[in-house]
Amino acid sequence: MSDARPAAAAEGRRSPYPEPGSTTRAAAVATGWTPTAYAALPRPLLDELTAAGLDPERLHAQVLDALTEDLPAPEGSPAGTWGVDATSAATLDPAQRGTADLAAREPGTVAGLAVAELVLRTVLGDDVEVHQRVPDGTRVAAGDVVLRASGPVPGLLTAERTALNYASHLSGVATTTARWVEAVAGTGARVLDTRKTLPGWRALQKYAVRCGGGVNHRLGLSDMVMVKDNHVVAAGGVVPAYEAVRAAWPDLRVEVEVTDLDQLRALLEVGCDHVLLDNMDTATMVEAVRVAAGRATLEASGGLTLDRAREVAATGVDFLSVGALTHSVAVLDLGLDLQETPLGGPA
Repeated sequence: MSDARPAAAAEGRRSPYPEPGSTTRAAAVATGWTPTAYAALPRPLLDELTAAGLDPERLHAQVLDALTEDLPAPEGSPAGTWGVDATSAATLDPAQRGTADLAAREPGTVAGLAVAELVLRTVLGDDVEVHQRVPDGTRVAAGDVVLRASGPVPGLLTAERTALNYASHLSGVATTTARWVEAVAGTGARVLDTRKTLPGWRALQKYAVRCGGGVNHRLGLSDMVMVKDNHVVAAGGVVPAYEAVRAAWPDLRVEVEVTDLDQLRALLEVGCDHVLLDNMDTATMVEAVRVAAGRATLEASGGLTLDRAREVAATGVDFLSVGALTHSVAVLDLGLDLQETPLGGPA
């Protein structure tokens, strides 16, 4: 029977890292931070998140989960406490204070900076001061400081990666969206997102799309009816599917996916006013716009790339639906660096 263990184990080499649950790891996280409760967070920040269309209490719980990934407490720890940041605990004076700049390392459009502040305040509570934070949706250049905060250096460094994970990813979504919006500018077409979002991140990613100038499609399966190809097959055609959902949900907006012009014509005849043109080439989309003649909103989807965006928008469609805004976006490179001279406290 072959040895299926990893090569290091098979050859007798030990990993330099503690095993999960080992006494070494438990000793390293014996004491640590107590997170800031939701009720103790500053009301202006919570109001800002609410105004952005986010649920601040749910987001705070998500931030707690993210921080717990970095700071899991060992068994037997009091409820509501974290483990310790072993590196910071070993190298820093707990009383040391400093100022950290979160800056762009490449040009882009920022989003999620209020979430980054929420991370800082969840770790440090009232002991962190945010001196400046540019508004989400701002276009920035490489080197621009987008958030500056001061407080205990150990806490700033403990919060650093989680804050960057949120801000970098959401800024990546906003930056990519802004590129698509710029590509179709002047055509009348608008850029839509999809439900192809990271589990648990939908509200955040759709917020970032708005920061980049895009438009949100449906948020879930119940706020709009969208008849896709599998629904069409199951219902026996685009018209039976449309009529079924129209009868069941007369007050909901209904969109139906089509793959050819015959399906489009059939839907127009029964009054469907929102049609998704799936994987059509440019010439077919031009003809679809002519056939619809303003009777339906037309949404292009499938096979779209940024290089083709303007060509597709120029066909006269109303929307370009782009899953890549959220499902495979690259982060915007942001970094957090301590200033050389701390603000107050021991150096």
